[in-house]
Amino acid sequence: MPKRILTGTVTSTANKQTVTVSVTRRFKHPVLQKTIKKSKKYRAHDENEQFNVGDSVLIRECAPKSKTKRWEVMTEEMLAEHEAARQAAAEEARKVEEAAHEAEAAH
Repeated sequence: MPKRILTGTVTSTANKQTVTVSVTRRFKHPVLQKTIKKSKKYRAHDENEQFNVGDSVLIRECAPKSKTKRWEVMTEEMLAEHEAARQAAAEEARKVEEAAHEAEAAH
């Protein structure tokens, strides 16, 4: 199962190797059909303590690092790795789709 990736803003860097990230999501209320904004705070692991308050960051799910940390801030290397994996998956899906079209055309 793929790991979830969220975008948020760093709101606190008070603890070592930990940042608090506020993630805001928008959705329509099921009955009222009004757009609602809700935010939630996540504590994420920041190995090199390279992010400051106000920075916009991507966080992804990971194995538990502590009692409250289940997320890690994505660094440049992680982003590059993620993009490479996405492109490889897209290429694989394109090949499978082409094979299905060829098989369908043969019938």
